[in-house]
Amino acid sequence: MATNSPALPLWEVQKARLEAFSKAKVNFDLERTSEYTAENGWRIDDYETELPAEAPGPPAPGGSWQAAQQILRAYTFPPSDLITGIFVPDAPLEDRTMVLRAQFLFFTFWFGVRIGGVTDEARKLPDGGQEQVWGYNYRTLEGHFERGQIEFTVHKNLGTGRVTFHIHAFSQPGRIRNPFYWFGFKLFGRMLQRRFAHQSLERMRAQVDAARRQTTASRPTAANLPAGAGL
Repeated sequence: MATNSPALPLWEVQKARLEAFSKAKVNFDLERTSEYTAENGWRIDDYETELPAEAPGPPAPGGSWQAAQQILRAYTFPPSDLITGIFVPDAPLEDRTMVLRAQFLFFTFWFGVRIGGVTDEARKLPDGGQEQVWGYNYRTLEGHFERGQIEFTVHKNLGTGRVTFHIHAFSQPGRIRNPFYWFGFKLFGRMLQRRFAHQSLERMRAQVDAARRQTTASRPTAANLPAGAGL
């Protein structure tokens, strides 16, 4: 009896695209990022959402901050009906090139982005406290309909336990040679940017909640501990 072969993972299916984009260049000038302001015609976006708080102190094992960190690393938070990130899973995050499969109506587009930096640091807050921050940015590559950078970070206030997820981006329309695509992006591009951001915030909250429930369910309880054991 014939058996069906297991489906290849997306990164294997898109191996040729990944290799091609690994050689592509960033499509904006990295030396001029200080000039990329609203006054100079760039879109500046900032979004934030609250995640379940933790006790004060360093990020708790299995808590919101660590759950968000893993979700960010796996890139599962964007709305999958709009953007799918495809990358070699065992490649270091710092060296990651991603193929973004963008879908809208009956169109599918393929874009390349590359991680530009990973953040892992304690930062001083205006009130004198500290927060622990982890995240990364990625930058658009040649052929993208946009040019710019987006950064995703998870923050924990070490004094209060507040945990938040941030999205910060600067962008501008890129060079779109096809006039039909140019008109479509001009008409719908900004709406899709906002949809991406808002749904990413929602999905991050939902996935963090699910991860915390799973962690709680897997913890031993007094009912299933052997005699003499303690939590």
